[in-house]
Amino acid sequence: MAENWQGKSRGGSLGYRIFIWILKYLGLGVAYFVLRFVALYFVFFSPKAFKANYFYFREIHQYGWFKTIKSIYANFYIFGQVILDKVAVLAGFADRFSFNIDDEVHLHKMDKENKGGILISAHIGSWEIAGSLLTTLSKPINIVMFDEEHENIKESLNETIGDRTFKIIAVKQDFSHIIAISKALKNNEFICIHGDRYLEGSKTLTAELMGKPAKFPAGPFQLASKFKVPYVFVYSIKVSGKGYHFFSTPGKVNTGKPQDLLNEYVKSVEEKLKAYPLQWFNYYPFWESNKAES
Repeated sequence: MAENWQGKSRGGSLGYRIFIWILKYLGLGVAYFVLRFVALYFVFFSPKAFKANYFYFREIHQYGWFKTIKSIYANFYIFGQVILDKVAVLAGFADRFSFNIDDEVHLHKMDKENKGGILISAHIGSWEIAGSLLTTLSKPINIVMFDEEHENIKESLNETIGDRTFKIIAVKQDFSHIIAISKALKNNEFICIHGDRYLEGSKTLTAELMGKPAKFPAGPFQLASKFKVPYVFVYSIKVSGKGYHFFSTPGKVNTGKPQDLLNEYVKSVEEKLKAYPLQWFNYYPFWESNKAES
């Protein structure tokens, strides 16, 4: 994966600042309108992302050619919306969105037991929003975010972001973030981490997703197994123009191997991919067979 993805999303702090300005003075509708042209740009001028998306829709979902092309554009457009929504929520504009968070009850149960836990998500919808929405828990939420993306957001939101009920742990190339994660778990805090991307040099596990083998970071599944803390699979899926639905599985403790937990996670991801195929946001050759073709 690392040869195709470097731990950051395209676009820098300037892009975040522009969208924050549009949000403040022109509104979300205008920002979404601009995104339609940005999405079209990526269809024509982002060949690696286009190729990865083409494989995803054509080979994984078995779409026809025309539906594949339409889905690629729709995917880029929704991805742009999710990025914008994420920045808006982190900058304090959460009141502009509606959130269905019925499944939050599972995390409240873990919170009451004072054990903290690991919230494992995927790049489906917005996993940062999933962590930042949970404002009624007594223990902090630590959102694990790749370093360069974290720096872009931090730089652009320095003056607009207010008090937060969550923390950000930046993933570093020297793996020092593992210490911060371990400390948070020992303090019975919550960790919100993705389970579908890894960086060069990190340990991986292999499992079949949607019928084809792929590699996953071993870290989240090893942490849950080592610390014996409850884990849940969480997703924050965009279900309408300004609406998100928070999904969470009941808390469990893994008594088996990390691979057992990964296999369970993969089934959960498959369920969401089948229900929300346009919200898969991994723009690199994710599956082993896709890498072989690249």
